[in-house]
Amino acid sequence: MIEAIPDVILTRREGRIVTVVLNRPEKLNALTKPMWQRLGDVFRDLSADESIRCIVIRGAGTKSFAPGNDISEFDNERSNVEQARAYGRIMHATIDAIAGCRHPVVAMIHGICVGGGLEIAGLADIRICGESSRFGVPIKNLGLVMAYGEIGALIALAGRAAAMEILLEGRVFGAAEAKEKGLVTRIVPDDQVESETLATANRIAEGAPLVARWHKKFARRLADPSALSEEEYDEGFACFGTEDFRIGYQAFLTKKKPDFTGS
Repeated sequence: MIEAIPDVILTRREGRIVTVVLNRPEKLNALTKPMWQRLGDVFRDLSADESIRCIVIRGAGTKSFAPGNDISEFDNERSNVEQARAYGRIMHATIDAIAGCRHPVVAMIHGICVGGGLEIAGLADIRICGESSRFGVPIKNLGLVMAYGEIGALIALAGRAAAMEILLEGRVFGAAEAKEKGLVTRIVPDDQVESETLATANRIAEGAPLVARWHKKFARRLADPSALSEEEYDEGFACFGTEDFRIGYQAFLTKKKPDFTGS
């Protein structure tokens, strides 16, 4: 059942999969300050929920994932340095919440995925878009800079050279170029975006949840160039002490489908 309050961010749960919806279809899901705040709150709550296996994030409708921040909000919320700093704290806290989410996150990208929309989608572990989807960060045309907390995520996703091309040129480009740059994982026909994304989420949800969380944790840690501690190294073998390992290998031997418990 969809939660209606606050309605700028909807959540829908089907079994072990939760779908998070950016919900301003009348504005192509353009992002506002309350949306950023609520989105961060939602992801912090979902990350703490042990029963979740996968999170799908999408925009309402099929015209747009999100075109970035709502420019009409700038007069009241980002008209000076002090306001922008306060807005930025909310944005960056939400970016941290999505990036640090323990569960696998899959972005379902219909249509436009630009600016802040691309920043959000880029934080997902897997990003699936339609053939007509469009991408870019044209903020140079607004006289705006991508702050440290945001540009770091773009560089981590696309590499420094591609990130600088995206920011300095400010072009909006198609799905094929987005995939070439590493911004998306998979391109499918527009009418298959939802079905392919949900199929992906279900494949993830069928796996051992502790393993998915460990893989995310290890990948984040390896972004830090410092040497692993002995404790961190040993954590790579902790899975052998889990019930899910016992379930998994016994199911393999008996040619049955495993039913993981997350323990």
